[in-house]
Amino acid sequence: MALALTAGHAVLAAEPVQPPLMVYAAGSATGVLGAMLKRYTAETGQQTALQTGPAGLMRGKIERGAAVDLFVSANMEHPEQLRAEGKAGATMVFARNRLCVSALHEVGLTRANMLSRLLDPKVRIGTSTPKADPGGDYARLLFERADGVKPGATAILLAKAEQIVGGRIEAAPAKPINARDGLIAHGVDVSIGYCSSRSTVADTSVDKIEVPAALAVPVVYGMTVLTTSGDARREAAARRLARYLRSPEGQAMLAPYGFRRADGN
Repeated sequence: MALALTAGHAVLAAEPVQPPLMVYAAGSATGVLGAMLKRYTAETGQQTALQTGPAGLMRGKIERGAAVDLFVSANMEHPEQLRAEGKAGATMVFARNRLCVSALHEVGLTRANMLSRLLDPKVRIGTSTPKADPGGDYARLLFERADGVKPGATAILLAKAEQIVGGRIEAAPAKPINARDGLIAHGVDVSIGYCSSRSTVADTSVDKIEVPAALAVPVVYGMTVLTTSGDARREAAARRLARYLRSPEGQAMLAPYGFRRADGN
């Protein structure tokens, strides 16, 4: 039996499985999950491997037979679909998030003027790719809510928005770029995404503003243990990992990356 440290107490844990547990996850969870998995390995001896990308595309890889033990999605729909297909067990909430708009400083974005700036014909809007990436689906929901604030806004926003990321699984750039350079490289002035970050260090190269309540949509990250390995020990190990990610110790790691806990706090 391996020795695990949890909340300051030594406890007995099941022997780690090999090869390492494979975790597929939404790209937006890369930073926090990387930190969580590193701590979990240090505490339990269980090795893990993490691959991230647009959650819809990651689900597709699982459906095509990728060997995966745990899946973390930026929505509940993708884990639920895998469960419905008989490829996964029960779904659970991993974390919660919010929508933010990142803008070049010269746009002059605030929460109060957000919709009017987004509607400005001169302001170019970037989003992720709907269906392939939940971030794009959440942006579409924001656009739909805009009609309730200003009739006709939805059609204008849908016509303006460009899908600049999330359509394919991409390797991380060799040299990280800041958010401003990313917007400029994609030819947009603002992008709609999550308030969370892959880093605990704030990127001040852009204005990152949470959307006002009138436009806000719930952002819930789901998680499920895959049942496709045919290995009861691996499934049990994946369930232990899932419990850790939802434990008070694991959930305490969410806030520095801009996420909220599964219970909404």
